[in-house]
Amino acid sequence: MEQQKWVLENPTLGIIFVAASFVAFYFIGWYSARAAKSSTDYWTAGRNIGALANGLGMASSFMSLATFMGVTALILKLKVPFVYMWIQFALSIPLITLWYGTPLRRMGAYTPAHFVRERYGLSTSYVTVIFMILVMLMYALGQMIGVAKVFEMLFGINYTVALVCGGALIVGYVAIGGMYGTSYNAAFQMVLMGIAFIVPLGAIMKAMGGTGWYFPPLLYADMVPAMLEAVPDFFDMKFGFKWYFSLIPCFTIGAMGLPHLGMRIYTSKNLKSARGAMVWFTFFCGIVFSATYTMGFSGVFFQATSGTTIIPSDYDKITLILNSVFNPPWVLAFVIAGAIAAGLSTISANLMAIGALISQDIIATIKPDLSDKTMQVIGYSAITGGGIVAILIALNPPTFLVVSILWAFGLAGVTMAPLVIMGVWWKQANRYGASASALISGLVYIAVSPYLFPDFTIAGGLQAKLGMSGALLCVPLTFLILTVVSMITDKIPALMARIPHEEDKRLVDSIHGWQEYDEERYNSTRAGIIVAAVSLFFVIWAVMPGGWTA
Repeated sequence: MEQQKWVLENPTLGIIFVAASFVAFYFIGWYSARAAKSSTDYWTAGRNIGALANGLGMASSFMSLATFMGVTALILKLKVPFVYMWIQFALSIPLITLWYGTPLRRMGAYTPAHFVRERYGLSTSYVTVIFMILVMLMYALGQMIGVAKVFEMLFGINYTVALVCGGALIVGYVAIGGMYGTSYNAAFQMVLMGIAFIVPLGAIMKAMGGTGWYFPPLLYADMVPAMLEAVPDFFDMKFGFKWYFSLIPCFTIGAMGLPHLGMRIYTSKNLKSARGAMVWFTFFCGIVFSATYTMGFSGVFFQATSGTTIIPSDYDKITLILNSVFNPPWVLAFVIAGAIAAGLSTISANLMAIGALISQDIIATIKPDLSDKTMQVIGYSAITGGGIVAILIALNPPTFLVVSILWAFGLAGVTMAPLVIMGVWWKQANRYGASASALISGLVYIAVSPYLFPDFTIAGGLQAKLGMSGALLCVPLTFLILTVVSMITDKIPALMARIPHEEDKRLVDSIHGWQEYDEERYNSTRAGIIVAAVSLFFVIWAVMPGGWTA
């Protein structure tokens, strides 16, 4: 089937729904932002967001247009492995809260980079901030591509025009709302995208003959026999053990390093609220993640049983295509509004993270005496600049919009998560180990991806493009370098005299809530040796050939 046939013949309803949603987003952003009394409030929402709203916001910014479009596209290509991928995603936010979200919230940090600065010093924080800005740009890139594709289908306009128009609308509402507006908009967008995704999916399943249509996330099982008849290998384990294992460092640890997720912990009213938000997040993500797989399942089933051929460049549109085939136009219009909401929720979080990284973690440390008004202007400029760069990069997009998003997960897992985990739980971690590990491993991760040096990769194919093979090597490499360099430099008096190591150790006790300092607590050399040994094993295993295919 030709690509142009997937353009709406009558976009009026879609335009009305999308326009109404943008009006609502701008109003919520403007109204909510009035509560911000300072630049700190602008970035942290006054630490006043409740558990339910924060849980909705976490889920909304986490799932994004990748849920609506990117992952469903890859299910058409890869089939069942995304069940395992969602398991890794679902583990990440509880681990953020349990492993380091609560200690960082107790310390008063509102970005992971802020913790790195306090724990390891300015030079290390600058290294991580640069990588985190790249992570957020690549994450926002996938959302910009998705919004442009939705606008392209809705209006029947050129992709570039759709990208610029959609991107400009998004940047505007994010800058106006700040973290207050972003938080409450994200909560509203989660409700909108959840309904727009799941309810029409039930109608699609019913039209296909499924009897479990009333709860699409789980009750598609009665369609399995027909699927196996049409696509016998759908549920086969098509990859080797190394492929599946690489999901852990790339997506579980990777998500723990994403600053726009960590920032949600810091907007909570208190620690109890932060833990409650994690529970709500897991619930909402579980429902929509399961429905995402069902949508991909339905797309494969539709293509196999209807005789319709969907070209790869239209795979990202499978959610919209199914709704255009099986549901009336007004439902498709509502789904399009939900898809836009999905993209906006994550782009807003990405741009807020970019703004906070540039204004709070770079500018504010270089020029700490700048006025509050000046810092707000810098924040607006950083958000706008980040949006413009994401739009420019999206002019020449990858085949699947989710590729850049998942690659960003891996880079976050390499350059940020190990530093925070070890910084919170191991006193011997110091700035020499942190700086060396983030810089070396981050550059190696970029080098072994196929984008700079196509022939210099750990594994070929999609696992290299998604950052899975790079993360399998570089996440343990970060832990290895961090522990070994820290233990070595900790024995060199001339180096340790240059940093307030005693102060760093006391910081670890304080963020865990201890009133009295204990030198032995979280300070085991044996633990460092064990982490280094395990990490070395995985580094060697990652570079050994084979294991990626069944």
